[in-house]
Amino acid sequence: MTLAEKVAQLGSRWAGNDMAEAELPSDEQLNVAPMQDVFAAGGSVSLEDASRHGLGHLTRVWGSVPLTVEEGVAELVRQHEVVLKGSRLGVPALVHEECLTGFTAYGATVYPTALAWGATFDPELVRRMAATIGRDMAAVGVHQGLSPVLDVVRDYRWGRVEETMGEDPYLIAILGSAYVRGLQSAGVIATLKHFAGYSAARGGRNHGPVSIGRRELLDIILPTFETAIATAGADSVMSSYSDVDGLPAGADPWLFTELLRDHWGFEGTVVSDYWAVPFLATMHRVAASTDAAGALALTAGTDVELPDTIGFGAGLIERVESGELSEDLVDRAARRLLLQKIRLGLLDQDWTPAGSVADGVDLDSPANRALARELAERSIVLLDAGTALPLLGDDRPALQRIAVVGPCADDPRTFMGCYAFPNHVLPRYPDRDLGIEVLSAVDALGNELPGAELLYSKGCPVLGDDRSGFSEAVDKARDADLCIAYVGDLSGLFGHGSSGEGCDAEDLRLPGVQAELLAQLLDTGTPVLVVVVSGRPYALGDIAERAAGLVQAFIPGQEGGAAIAGVLSGRVVPGGKLPVQIPRHVGGQPATYLQPPLGSVESAGISGLETVPLFPFGFGSSYTTFEVGDLRLSDTEIATDGEFTATVRVRNTGSRAGDEVVQLYLHDVVAQVARPVKLLTGFARISLEPGAAMDVTFHVHADRTAYSGPDLRRIVEAGDLEVLVGTSSADLPCRASVRLTGNTRVVGHDRRMITPVDLTPITREV
Repeated sequence: MTLAEKVAQLGSRWAGNDMAEAELPSDEQLNVAPMQDVFAAGGSVSLEDASRHGLGHLTRVWGSVPLTVEEGVAELVRQHEVVLKGSRLGVPALVHEECLTGFTAYGATVYPTALAWGATFDPELVRRMAATIGRDMAAVGVHQGLSPVLDVVRDYRWGRVEETMGEDPYLIAILGSAYVRGLQSAGVIATLKHFAGYSAARGGRNHGPVSIGRRELLDIILPTFETAIATAGADSVMSSYSDVDGLPAGADPWLFTELLRDHWGFEGTVVSDYWAVPFLATMHRVAASTDAAGALALTAGTDVELPDTIGFGAGLIERVESGELSEDLVDRAARRLLLQKIRLGLLDQDWTPAGSVADGVDLDSPANRALARELAERSIVLLDAGTALPLLGDDRPALQRIAVVGPCADDPRTFMGCYAFPNHVLPRYPDRDLGIEVLSAVDALGNELPGAELLYSKGCPVLGDDRSGFSEAVDKARDADLCIAYVGDLSGLFGHGSSGEGCDAEDLRLPGVQAELLAQLLDTGTPVLVVVVSGRPYALGDIAERAAGLVQAFIPGQEGGAAIAGVLSGRVVPGGKLPVQIPRHVGGQPATYLQPPLGSVESAGISGLETVPLFPFGFGSSYTTFEVGDLRLSDTEIATDGEFTATVRVRNTGSRAGDEVVQLYLHDVVAQVARPVKLLTGFARISLEPGAAMDVTFHVHADRTAYSGPDLRRIVEAGDLEVLVGTSSADLPCRASVRLTGNTRVVGHDRRMITPVDLTPITREV
């Protein structure tokens, strides 16, 4: 290959993108990035010119405009043929797409958001979903999916909380690894993002600077990525936009070469987040030009620039030819991508564009929708059954008239995340339908409760200060036996939503005037059941004590309406658990549950700010009851390279079958640095019939206590360890101690990163 042909493999082209020029009906531009100059620079080159020497990636053939399956296949084949026929070697381009809530394509199933996956605490279900998404993508010629997001939530105000799986590194690591295994089982490369630190931006501001120290990066942010690489074999990593302590991720050779490659042994490709390479010049200003930014990113370890070639173009060639940049760096990146293409079969002699797609693909099949429904049902968190839930039952009065109120009651888009096609692309096509069948909350409730009269009123929009609908909503609530208020978010991009990329929040009050609407509904005297459909946790302290019931649904996807209705009626017994805490106050207290002593409830009294959440991490109620007890440890003393087991017995003491999530936390009593007071170290979601019991056994290796010491080496040290088991981070009735003995060990990438769990059903006692 010539130098130009090798450099061409490091680039990409977004040939179908028209977002820069599109206008909303309001004449407000809706763009996928706020940097128009950079956006236009990549979009000014034709696909023919961009691929004259070959091309690394084709960007979002499916995910840019609404195309039927037939139209999408035709466009994919057309773009492939341009690349193949226009270059000397005819190396096919790799096709990538977004898949944060399913395949981002017109007419494809929209699954719940990643935050809802976190609420399931169910890695096998996440794996099944990802495998299904992968099969759909592979069937229409997609090779790489830009998911999962492994960012750990640090500030609930951040708009992209909905894209994460929560605030705990272990929960995210296990679910994220399951997603990787599922997607890659279908032959589609999973892309871990955003590497690393993006979610810890100051003030929860998108693209904001990150001020965390190296220890927080090593112990909280990076383990999710490391686990997905070590245990699931993730084949791609995407760079973060943010700078950490002043150094942009995309320009950090420690992050992308020393740590990722040399220490972790990663052999896949590093792709830039969209325009992250030119952003080194235009936003971070650590490079004088986009050409210089390309050289900086390549040197640090980025292999492929997305979504268009800007920094990885002619400037790289000129620097190599002048001797300023080593050609070995180009070879390194090109080799990585070409090996990936070989593994995908793109360089097989019999590969053809038309042969890479299947016939008769249904992107929203009944099986897909059934899986989306299952995931939605298992993700819904019952915060408080109150006096109203479940709505149906032998001991419940018949409900004749139900007022259904709120901006999330009759807008199906509120069930879908910002990277779902209907919210991501279709706002630019107001004349097109959603492309999929999505039942609104009120329609789903009507199906669930056919005998009740539903009185619908929107009340107010998600955003803005329009109170003109308050009077009607209040009147309908006053005339009803029960009011169900659906409040929360509408996801969008860059300020065109209350949740999603670039839709950061000033505080944690419900968006717009929804809190005022709820206050007036609660004043009617009619019982008010509150359902929060949101992409982040909102402060509900002023609502919880007055509501007749409280339910949290983290943007549950296209089947969310029916799933919520099933939980409300009682047909579905809720088993979801909070992957983030629900704050009491709008000011954001508390932060996530991962707090050292000075940030935890143990520090009460040293500040006037309350640190106790309204509902803690891992919490979720049910329509049945469970008892967790009889903690048994295999050992109370192990070596620093040893292992112990912790077993508890879980019994369903209620009258209905249901699920419980058993959670194991560890507390390092004395450490060399301030550590979180408790840290989730193992979990298992189990299903039990009434009266049934199960033993849950956690296999805890000493490596699971490792942390970064004063010199930033990861160590396992001797000392006392508290073992805490229960059903949330605040409900841990089972407690015991284990002592680690022996020498301090320095551990690396080969350490034990997971806590295996055994489940043993217990025969019922006669």
